[in-house]
Amino acid sequence: MTETLFWTPIATRARQAGRPFFTMAPMEAVSNTVFRQVVAHASAPDVFFSEFVYAKSITNPATKFPVHGRLYVAPAERQKPVVQLWGNEAADFETGAAALRDQGFSAVDINMGCPDGTVIKNHGGSDLIRNPQWAADVIAAAKTSGLTVSAKTRLGYSKLAEYQSWIPTLLEQHVALLTVHLRTKQEMSKVPAHLEVIDDLIRMRDAIAPETLLQINGDIATYQDGLELAKQHPGLDGVMIGRGVFANPFVFEAQPQAHSLDELLGLLKMQLDLFDDFATRYDVPRFPSLKRFFKIYARPELGATALRNRMMDAKSTDDVRKIIAEFMTTEH
Repeated sequence: MTETLFWTPIATRARQAGRPFFTMAPMEAVSNTVFRQVVAHASAPDVFFSEFVYAKSITNPATKFPVHGRLYVAPAERQKPVVQLWGNEAADFETGAAALRDQGFSAVDINMGCPDGTVIKNHGGSDLIRNPQWAADVIAAAKTSGLTVSAKTRLGYSKLAEYQSWIPTLLEQHVALLTVHLRTKQEMSKVPAHLEVIDDLIRMRDAIAPETLLQINGDIATYQDGLELAKQHPGLDGVMIGRGVFANPFVFEAQPQAHSLDELLGLLKMQLDLFDDFATRYDVPRFPSLKRFFKIYARPELGATALRNRMMDAKSTDDVRKIIAEFMTTEH
């Protein structure tokens, strides 16, 4: 079955190792080739997802949400990421997925959970929870490409109880992988993830689409948390980590280790170099977008608060390099 060609080997290898598979979440302005390479250098997950890509923009560069460098995959990357698509027009998913196939991608994921107001206003992300026919139509359209198709969603739009009808609706589409962020759109990330529904989700999957792999996202901060979650909930196939990467870029290490400030700053310098290379190819992202990453490396517990504050005032990657060099000279 074409839909399982991408994910089945990944899930099988993980099972043989006695663990779930691990993925890094699709994150806007984060999960591009630059940061994927940094995380892979630190400790790679089994699979990366891309930034959000507007389905229509793949074949129509004149859209208001252009692709820019979202689909760029550096030669150094071990495998192409799963491309996360958003939108609600079936025709766009048919043509977009076919174009991605022709570009050498193997898998796409459909965004049915993003709570961002702009995405919802344009009928993408969580808006599909309120419009299940759109969800069914875009999945079917993406499948015509022959690519592996998965979906990422939330438990509901406004109320937790919505998952009891929404999740079965998605499972009936027989996607290769279903990733569930364990909160509603309304809850954003303001409440703890609803871990209490995991076993119910597994029962639904087993009853409706036993061939569909099930992955969980939300409040999973470390690799060890993911292992424990899978142990507590037999039948869970995968674990997706998003914000945990900002707390620790080595989050996917199977054996956690202490990492020095020097190591972390080495990763930052790698990111600066990759960012500059990317900037020669695309006009986005601009330097200010880098600042959200500084907290990953210049950590207060390692005595780097003042360093981070200085870097936040920088105007260019060269400024950051000079600040790091001065810090290293002073501190060492």
